[in-house]
Amino acid sequence: MSTPQPRDYASSSVPRHLARGAVGFGLIAGALALVPFAGPLALLGALPALIAFRGCPTCWAVGLVQTVSRGRLRRQCTDGVCTLTR
Repeated sequence: MSTPQPRDYASSSVPRHLARGAVGFGLIAGALALVPFAGPLALLGALPALIAFRGCPTCWAVGLVQTVSRGRLRRQCTDGVCTLTR
């Protein structure tokens, strides 16, 4: 039986990840700004933000931490005990 790998939300670079966040938050802000003009239908404009975030804003934030720490920290698990090492 293999152990499941944790979900990886990291991008290949920090600028790329920040760009995805800017697109996602921009789409959400735009959808909310259009509600007075287009009604609740405008909220459908926020759906592409889920693609930019690779899930939700929390997933994006977790990915940002993963992207920044990539190559700096490694998780090693031995006998059910996990530690972070450089």
